[in-house]
Amino acid sequence: MLGDVWWVQGDMERAAAAYLAARSEAEEHGVVGETAVAQAHLAFAVSFVDPLRADDELDLADRLLSPLSLRSNEMTAHIATLVRDAGFAADLPDRAAVQLAEIGVSGISYAAAKLQLALCFHHAVLDARDNLAADIARLRGLTQNGYYAYYVEIAHFMGDLPLPPNTVRARWIDGERQTRERWRNIVLGRRDHVGRVR
Repeated sequence: MLGDVWWVQGDMERAAAAYLAARSEAEEHGVVGETAVAQAHLAFAVSFVDPLRADDELDLADRLLSPLSLRSNEMTAHIATLVRDAGFAADLPDRAAVQLAEIGVSGISYAAAKLQLALCFHHAVLDARDNLAADIARLRGLTQNGYYAYYVEIAHFMGDLPLPPNTVRARWIDGERQTRERWRNIVLGRRDHVGRVR
């Protein structure tokens, strides 16, 4: 899906539009599973930039997924709740630990890296540098086989951190600088939102 391409670039508007288009197409063809998959991913992308809208998207994802057996997409929706609550919820690391245990039982290993990225987002929003560094170290361990290694770069972008020399670098569609700026702006936008709510 194009949404999978765009969210990692930090372009949540394009990602959300792509997932919405995929959901609409699946609905038109009566493909229930694909509709639910697209909705779970839409909720994930929206959770980074619009926590209020994310409530509605997550509710719809839950309703679409509940009668199906799509465990990996249920996990995507659960991780999206962490992303939605990043910067707000003091218990987020504890909730993430519970989800990580569930992921370990399920054997869906990619979800562990996605969850760890959500923790990176939370700690970047809080500007909790030590926690973010620990998150990145765990993320590096989870992606050392090469799969989802670009999550490590994204975590550095979130925290406005320089990339260590040994970091495997992705080839970003719009270049590293613009991708870094997008991710950093997502963090700063959430930080501003948290400040207004409190």
